[in-house]
Amino acid sequence: MKKLLTLILLFSTGYVLAQPNFSQTNFLEMVKGERDAHAGKLIPSALSASTDYDVKYYNCFWNIDPAVSYISGKVTTLFNPTQPLFDSIVFDLTNALTVDSIWYHNTTLTFNHSNDLITIPLPATIPVNTLDSITVFYQGVPGSTGFGSFIQDTHSGTPIIWTLSEPYGSSDWWPCKNGLTDKADSIDIAINTSSNYKAASNGILVSTTPNGNNTIYQWKHRYPIATYLICLAVTNYAEYSHFVPFAGDTLEVVNYIYPEDSASAVAQTSEITAMIQLYDTLFGVYAFQNEKYGHAQFGWGGGMEHQTITFVSGFDYDLLAHELAHHWFGDKVTCGSWEDIWLNEGFATYLAGLCFEHLIPAYWLPFKQNQINFITSQNDGSVLCTDTLDINRLFDGRLTYVKGAMILHQVRWVIGDSAFYAGINSYLTDVTCAYEFARTSDLKSHLEIASGQNLTWYFNDWFIGEGFPSYQINWSQIGSSVYLEVNQTQSHPSVPFFELPLPIQFSNGTQDTIVRIDHTTSGQNFILNIPFLLLPLTLILSGGLFQITILLLPDSLKVYPDITFLSTRILPQQR
Repeated sequence: MKKLLTLILLFSTGYVLAQPNFSQTNFLEMVKGERDAHAGKLIPSALSASTDYDVKYYNCFWNIDPAVSYISGKVTTLFNPTQPLFDSIVFDLTNALTVDSIWYHNTTLTFNHSNDLITIPLPATIPVNTLDSITVFYQGVPGSTGFGSFIQDTHSGTPIIWTLSEPYGSSDWWPCKNGLTDKADSIDIAINTSSNYKAASNGILVSTTPNGNNTIYQWKHRYPIATYLICLAVTNYAEYSHFVPFAGDTLEVVNYIYPEDSASAVAQTSEITAMIQLYDTLFGVYAFQNEKYGHAQFGWGGGMEHQTITFVSGFDYDLLAHELAHHWFGDKVTCGSWEDIWLNEGFATYLAGLCFEHLIPAYWLPFKQNQINFITSQNDGSVLCTDTLDINRLFDGRLTYVKGAMILHQVRWVIGDSAFYAGINSYLTDVTCAYEFARTSDLKSHLEIASGQNLTWYFNDWFIGEGFPSYQINWSQIGSSVYLEVNQTQSHPSVPFFELPLPIQFSNGTQDTIVRIDHTTSGQNFILNIPFLLLPLTLILSGGLFQITILLLPDSLKVYPDITFLSTRILPQQR
């Protein structure tokens, strides 16, 4: 053996640009903004509402003055009991708000509002699968810990109110059934505010009705929706639209932008057209095609994928791509537990990368290389969220966003493009997942069916396990035979061995060939037929996992990475 190469296979991470221009800094700022924006909403009691009924519909009427941190109104819930002896109903609502009354069948009911729950005894038992409704009248100042779910602020001196409820914050500002167990089939939202302002929300705007000095904005949404994706934003928005032709139809993209930013925003938000068309090609028609897509500007870092109306702080290319992607992964199919938040954030991060791969190829390599550097900046960490009440862990940019994205890219390499995209599209259209909640096991099952492979080994190592492998490769060439001995070490003890197919490209500058080897044990030997002499010696690791060129010169080693999932740190050692 001539030389020993120590190959530390790294992950890849990153995506960011504003005006097609790549910047890892922007990505990290976006993640920090999203993490901080959610930091005030980790309230375990907000998951305590009863699970013995199915929400069918919410009808919400809210009075909003963006100059005052206050909300008043009513929420009518149409529900269906799922358990016998259903004689009371429980909603989540913070104690910071005041319940004025509860109306049921044109009469008021008694209730108890404590421990951030409204418990309402019913006058009679409701049979299973019997539709019924109840209305909660309430008002008050939603509590805030500095981030909060209901924010009153200003932009250029003009007041604004917006909401941001992920993960547990919906009940900070309205009575609902919180959590990841139940999507309402549809919603109606009416927002009564001064006629000086515009109100943005989910679905389509069906009417604007004068109400004295106010206007009532009536929004209608007729798709299933998770509680945390319901939203409102009110200020003096400028409004304009883009129209995206695809799939034989046209989708309106409605933009609610601060007037001071609207002129410069138009060129940036127009990038959404190509993104929607790309996602349609790869993952099927936009999930809410009968209504709209849109952006509403708000005052916190990053963005939030409220269904049909993403809230964004700015208009960076990758931010728009990330939040749009959530409407396939996060909104249409929603993670069924915050343990699996990577099904939302990892997919959205990866799809932003696919925009680089397909639309701006020059940024595809920097995207991957920056992801690698970020992931491998630490030796541990699981994609599985191990503490869903730790905001830093839940919205961990390195693990939830980036490692989540790149295990998708690696499994794409392992099973091939055809099986990968077939499995993902099957996952998106499965009736138990589409417009419902899903877990990692659902995704795994669809990838296994599409590929015909058992992927338990892969998810055990890369989704549950921590760290990454390093490879030590001894090699030599005799005639047309190249002899390889491939050893492996791991950065974290949770995975004793990372089983992976490795692509190796050999080249002498004028000839090259790629060989894929199945590395199943450390110390495994391979004899490869390479029908040309490797002089000067060049070994190129490449393919869906990683691509890297290694020039073996007498006294030096140069590395030229072109990463698709894993990178390498290479340390030459004499033998």
